[in-house]
Amino acid sequence: MAAIANFGAIALDSRDPRGLGQFYRALLDFEVRYESDELVVLQGAGVLLTIEHVADHRPPDWPGNQVPKQMHLDLFVADLDGAEQAAVGCGTVKADFQPAPDRWRVLIDPSGHPFCLTVPPGAEE
Repeated sequence: MAAIANFGAIALDSRDPRGLGQFYRALLDFEVRYESDELVVLQGAGVLLTIEHVADHRPPDWPGNQVPKQMHLDLFVADLDGAEQAAVGCGTVKADFQPAPDRWRVLIDPSGHPFCLTVPPGAEE
């Protein structure tokens, strides 16, 4: 069976993407690929770590579960429509809200976790 997608990135939510990006850059010695107030993209040994601005972000309470952990996977695909159809065939559902359906699709896994199928950064359309 051929893979539907390639692992792309782990995405973290934060009120302060730049600050959290500086922390992970220092901790992991990752290279900054992109940085803005809304998004920081760090690259390390074969992995991208993205930090996305969420204005009302609440840190998870560990080990409790009143506020659950917040992260999602970005999976790189060449064909968004084909990958979405294949993923639905595996048991995912498409989220109602799609902020940029021409660049990425938000899907919900069978346990309710969102993940994104996305065109890799810099890929030709």
